[in-house]
Amino acid sequence: MPHFFIDSKKINDKVLLVDDTDTVRHLTNSLRVQRGEVLKFIDENKIQYWAKITDFSKKQIRAEILRSEKSNRELEYNIFLAQSILKTDAQNLLISNAAQLGIKGVYPFVSEFSTVKSATAKLKIEKWQKISDEAFKQCERADRMAVFDILPLDEILKKFKKENVIIFAERNENADVLNSVKTVDLESDILIVTGPEGGFSDKEFESFILNDYKLATLGNLIFKAPNAVTAGVSNVIFAVDLYKKGIIN
Repeated sequence: MPHFFIDSKKINDKVLLVDDTDTVRHLTNSLRVQRGEVLKFIDENKIQYWAKITDFSKKQIRAEILRSEKSNRELEYNIFLAQSILKTDAQNLLISNAAQLGIKGVYPFVSEFSTVKSATAKLKIEKWQKISDEAFKQCERADRMAVFDILPLDEILKKFKKENVIIFAERNENADVLNSVKTVDLESDILIVTGPEGGFSDKEFESFILNDYKLATLGNLIFKAPNAVTAGVSNVIFAVDLYKKGIIN
């Protein structure tokens, strides 16, 4: 069952009031909810509520809270994604996949081989945030994934500790993901960086080497960009969990 975001200020004395225009429209017009129906909501404190609808109109929905509990549907550490903007369908899929994987926030950027211009991409930030929020509902995430404004990659990299930056560069087939996460500080934010459909340019790749950033690979296979993000993030999460559990050193 999907859940819907509710501001904790809208909860009073076991009554939940939904007056967000988009949410009310979605519930009443698309899902055609009825009185007595039980829905799930989650607030900014990651408290999840099961609530029975008692009344609704075109402007608001009132529901009686039946029970509540803290949601644990999130990673135990913060992973962010910096990704070179892709063509429309691929970019939309990438945003949805990132939200489903538990990414805390996405930093879109324009690289040398990007086919999408910065000015065009800036107009799509709001749409990408809506795609992220839809995945948040469907996957019952404890928190919403943010889609940030477009920045140059070098500015994004400066926001993170160098040892916490992992760049996926397909030309370096021996850069093992397990080795890349060995020195990661889990108390600080982690950044995964992925390139466009054509990969990073020689200039960009040389810059990563010159600045001593950690490189990782998905092996000798070539992935489509949205799938590369899914595989890359999944591999990092798996590797981190192995170290956290002491399975590997």
